[in-house]
Amino acid sequence: MSQHNQFGQPVGVALPDWQPRQHPQRVTLEGRLCRLEPLGMQHADALFAAYQLAEDTRAWTWLLREPDRDVEGYRAWVQSIVELQDPIHFAVVDKQTGQPVGTLALMRIDSKNGVIEVGHVHFSPLLSRTPMSTEAQWLLMRYAFDTLGYRRYEWKCNSLNAPSRRAALRMGFQYEGQFRQALVIKGHNRDTDWFSIIDSEWPEVDRAMQKWLAAENFGPDGKQRTSLESWRQPKN
Repeated sequence: MSQHNQFGQPVGVALPDWQPRQHPQRVTLEGRLCRLEPLGMQHADALFAAYQLAEDTRAWTWLLREPDRDVEGYRAWVQSIVELQDPIHFAVVDKQTGQPVGTLALMRIDSKNGVIEVGHVHFSPLLSRTPMSTEAQWLLMRYAFDTLGYRRYEWKCNSLNAPSRRAALRMGFQYEGQFRQALVIKGHNRDTDWFSIIDSEWPEVDRAMQKWLAAENFGPDGKQRTSLESWRQPKN
């Protein structure tokens, strides 16, 4: 409940014990299906090869970058971002094959206020629409909330990117609204949709994800028995 100051004005809930949070580190995060490793040059060739498995370049439409023409170009991009403090890129490594199959990043890191965003999500055909892709997202969420103690975890996407919107809602993010004419990307206007999970919502999101990711939730054919949305309590 919002509190009031001496003038009777609402000033929000008091947070007397709040302290700035630690900046994320280049850590390795272990899951059942995949492992997140700090993106490095050792991943570049295998990642480029994984992205080349796509039938076309539609997965690049919503990314800020154009497709790399060759492996040298992708290596150069990896080299340009591996030492950045924001964003911090991670490679998603398939634990069954030991090969990297996609990347994602923590970005727009505001440790003073405990706010962080997941972005630069680029999953190859070996990762997209698999349980491993959900686990990769969950590992990064768990690091932000449980290890670092952040209060807010954001997801933003082009308003026209329907798959990204569906993914955010499926994982439990709450839609917050649209920033109109937020960016100019590749010569086109971009309206940006904002989604978030806050710390009070995280325990339910976490429980649902753990139940969905459990081995017993998948049949011999690898298909889910119960959807991720079904594991969350219905909203009133």
